Order: sequence, then structure tokens, then C-alpha cells
Amino acid sequence: MLDYDKEAGAYDVSRGGEPRAAAAAGAVLGLIPADTGRLLDVACGTGIVTRRLAAARPGLRVTGVDLTYGMARMAAGRLPGAIALADSRALPFPDGTFDAVTSVWLLHLLDEPDDVRTVVAECARVLRPGGVYVTTVDKAAAHDVGSDIDAVLAPRPRRPARDEPRLVESYAAAHRLHPAGRAGFPGRGQGRSPRRTAADLRRGWFTMLPPGEPLTEGFAARLEALPDQELPRADPVFSVRAFRKAG
Repeated sequence: MLDYDKEAGAYDVSRGGEPRAAAAAGAVLGLIPADTGRLLDVACGTGIVTRRLAAARPGLRVTGVDLTYGMARMAAGRLPGAIALADSRALPFPDGTFDAVTSVWLLHLLDEPDDVRTVVAECARVLRPGGVYVTTVDKAAAHDVGSDIDAVLAPRPRRPARDEPRLVESYAAAHRLHPAGRAGFPGRGQGRSPRRTAADLRRGWFTMLPPGEPLTEGFAARLEALPDQELPRADPVFSVRAFRKAG
């Protein structure tokens, strides 16, 4: 997994920046009722999406939490007084505090199914009855756009998708969270080029391919043999699901 303290300063630039944040915030806001008063953004990262959620609706009171100091510091610069350090598996808020809870690009990072269950349970706990939980799902699948890069990487070892939609729906249902909508948005600026993907392999961004291993180097060499080394392929399209908490 990435060292998010180390990556915080360059994270937004390497992840599509403001255009991607705008697309993500738009999709999330489309699933949150207009009369929402308090929103918690769990694993808010640098706050680039969180800030847009707050700015889009002046009456919305937004709080962000993140486990990593470097990320939380960046977010606090964007939303002073609204960011806290916290583990998403043990949120520091009373039951039923928020009208909406969001977790964008979080569940796929968790190593164990029990961690995903715990995070969903915590999001449900701090959500009031009738409130809405919105989360991205199936992130890894979004990056498979059918390109020549995907063809090269197809045989690579993969870990199970912890944010597979069926699993997330089952965890949500266990805490009285019922499907309430879905959306998609493009990861603007995140289309992979062969050269960048090979570099990402060697940086350890693919969790089952450790840097320096012969298997990793074999995939990198095949990527470097592709044409149009600097040309980004299609942007991924991310999936978002909404769940409403039963009254």
C-alpha cells in the first residue's frame, strides 16, 4: 500500500486533480438529498473532493476525517476547522450524528473483509435514521477499460476486490442500509499510458507485484514494448452506490 504521508503533497496531481474531484463530487451530490444538513466525509484524503461538497451547498455542514496526518493536514488547509484525524473503523462521533456519510475511494484499500464490514458498520452507526451513505465500489474494475495495457496486465495476480458491489450491499444490509441509487463518473486525467503504468509497477502501486521482482519486471518490459508510450488510454469510470438507513 502507498505511504499516504509521503504521497500527500503530490497525490492530487497524480490522481487527476480538480477535474477528477469535480466529477466525483458531482456524482456524490447527485445521490444526497438537497435538504441534508450534516455530512461526514470518511477518509477524506487531501480534501479536494470534500471542499467541493461543502462549496456546492452553502447550507451543508461538512466534516472530514482521515487516518493519515499528511492527508489530513492538506485537507485542513482546504477546510479549516472541519477536519479531524480518525480511523474509519472507530469514528469519534455519537450514534446518529450525520444526515449523510460518504467514503470515496476507501473500501478498496482495506486488506481484510472484516475491516470493510467494520467501516460500513461505523458509517451506518453515525448516520441518522433516514440518512444516506454514499460510497465508491469496485474501484479496480473501473481501471479495466479494454486497452492494450489491460491486455498486458490481464494475467497478473490480483487480490480479491474488498469493495465488490455484492459484498458491500450485504454489509450495508446488515446495518439497515438499503440501496437508494447509483451513479458513475469519469476519473478525468487517470487514463493510463504504457510508460506511466510501467513506472507505477516499479513503485509498488500494484499490490500483488512487489518492486524488483522478476514477475513485476516482466510485466513492465511488456508494457514498455507497447506503441504510443506517452499516450493515455481511456479514463476509468468509477461506480458509486447510495444506501438509505431505515427509520
